[in-house]
Amino acid sequence: MSSDTIARLQERLATLNPLHLELEDDSQHHAGHAGARDGGGHYRLTIVAEIFRGRSTLARHRLVYDAAGNLMQGPVHALSIRALAPEEVPHQAR
Repeated sequence: MSSDTIARLQERLATLNPLHLELEDDSQHHAGHAGARDGGGHYRLTIVAEIFRGRSTLARHRLVYDAAGNLMQGPVHALSIRALAPEEVPHQAR
């Protein structure tokens, strides 16, 4: 199920035109957690996109949550977000 959720989430996040997108299933670290028992996964996202330039962390997270849409109400229980503008990426990671 997690690979399907990751694919669906990646598809939706593509609307933000990411220059880099890394999405990891972190659910195994949350076994027994209420959200995990109900079928929702825990994911870690790193995304770099022009759309984040000049926006606050809260605004960036809202853009991600808006793109994820209803996946946040079922398949995704928790999403750890690192949303960066291109100039915020450490040089060695570019």
